[in-house]
Amino acid sequence: MKRAHTWSSVCSFDDVLPDSGVAVWFEGRQIAVFRVGDAVYALDNYDPHSEANVLSRGLIGDINGEPVVASPIYKHHFNLATGRCVEDADYSVRAWPARVSDGKIWVKSQPLRKTSRRKLVVIGNGMAGMKVVEELLGIAGQPYDITVFGAEPYPNYNRILLSPLLAGEKQFDDIVLNPVEWYRDNGVTLHLGDAAVAIDRIRRKVRSRDGIEADYDRLLLATGSNPIVLPVPGAKLDGVVTFRDLQDVNTMLTAARTHTKAVVIGGGLLGLEAANALLKQGMQVTVVHLMETLMERQLDPVAAQLLKESLERRGLQFHMPAKTTAIQGTDRVSAVELADGTVIDADLVVMATGIRPNIELAQAAGLRCDRGVLVNDTMQTFDPCVYAVGECVQHRNNTYGLVAPLYEQARVCATHLAEHGVGRYRGSMLSTHLKVTGIDLFSAGDFLGGPGSEALVMRDAKRGIYKRIVIENNKLRGAVLYGDTRDGAWYCELMTEGRDVGPLRDKLIFGEAVAGRQ
Repeated sequence: MKRAHTWSSVCSFDDVLPDSGVAVWFEGRQIAVFRVGDAVYALDNYDPHSEANVLSRGLIGDINGEPVVASPIYKHHFNLATGRCVEDADYSVRAWPARVSDGKIWVKSQPLRKTSRRKLVVIGNGMAGMKVVEELLGIAGQPYDITVFGAEPYPNYNRILLSPLLAGEKQFDDIVLNPVEWYRDNGVTLHLGDAAVAIDRIRRKVRSRDGIEADYDRLLLATGSNPIVLPVPGAKLDGVVTFRDLQDVNTMLTAARTHTKAVVIGGGLLGLEAANALLKQGMQVTVVHLMETLMERQLDPVAAQLLKESLERRGLQFHMPAKTTAIQGTDRVSAVELADGTVIDADLVVMATGIRPNIELAQAAGLRCDRGVLVNDTMQTFDPCVYAVGECVQHRNNTYGLVAPLYEQARVCATHLAEHGVGRYRGSMLSTHLKVTGIDLFSAGDFLGGPGSEALVMRDAKRGIYKRIVIENNKLRGAVLYGDTRDGAWYCELMTEGRDVGPLRDKLIFGEAVAGRQ
């Protein structure tokens, strides 16, 4: 016969001061009774961290609107309504139903069901999503049961190093960030080669391509971006690839072993890295670029010309400005046709013409999107249970494709998932480094300037050094460095801090060693 659970009076309501707690004897054990406004709560008084009956003496407060008591010894926080330990759910305590009646506090003899560890599902096994998981584990141990869905059949690797991998300067093991063993050792459930295909925000479930369903309390979208494929005839021919992931690299390496001629469409950062890497693999490489200068978003015309000359000396050929109108071939690509009628023989075509945030899954789930998934300064979507980071997001009308902003987003997101959230992501100062061996190039900020700015320029043709820094209202606004990039980090620091560089103006172009930290 089941025991009938009853309510027992444990103390007078006035025995408990507002926003405080008292210890009472109940059902053969100590419990802590708390008063917050007109509400009352009851938890086990025993703190599992300190192994002492001390919770009744803890400080009352809230974390993101969640009523908590802080243990007076180790300062861990316990949810007053559920007993869940905010820092580590494994140390949660029991909560008991409590109410006020006739001026007394009553507690029911049956405790609430102990709250199990919450569930976090991460869609995307790339650098941004896994950085959030790393930071989260570092902040709060294991506050969630974590499940990760990755579309690729590989563990998390460093996409920044795909160019050295293509060039033969790195091996795959050199660029792996989190081997499979890392997931297992940290209690993370990993589904490789199984992309998430549906999000049910009502039931809080994610379904994968293989039919796996995972419940979530919090969902993190880190779906990255998709490469832009030019809508020209022949774009789907065998031998036409993009440059975004390991499979693309493997395809290009296979082509380089059996073919000789490559065309890279796009003279931006990624295109030039791919072109240089294929050149090192022994291919004849031609770069086709729509604009008059290379890397026009990161370089001024002078630095772009220096870069072009350096790459030409290595053996790269260029057609620019030039528009691709068609890719010729029957089964496999044979040539690239330009708008001016030029035809360039090609056994391999690499499209490196940009990226778009991958928002299809978010849109299908009814999340608000523009160019990317819209997030606030805590990386939260309009659904408070869903966060997003990385190349898929749009924050303050900006999208980012470089790793530094993505890591900044990840750190902020992790603090809020851990419910330690005090940080805000307010945007990033973008800087660029070209990963081509033997070429030192750096740019950051507004390096072109405007009507109210002035540019300080230094050029040493013999040493192949060019520097341009832009100043406005005694603040450093942008910098381009070619041939000597040692002061790039310092210039970034000056821009980020908004320091007054007026006193440094005469020496600023010569770098930190000369200008000093005044």
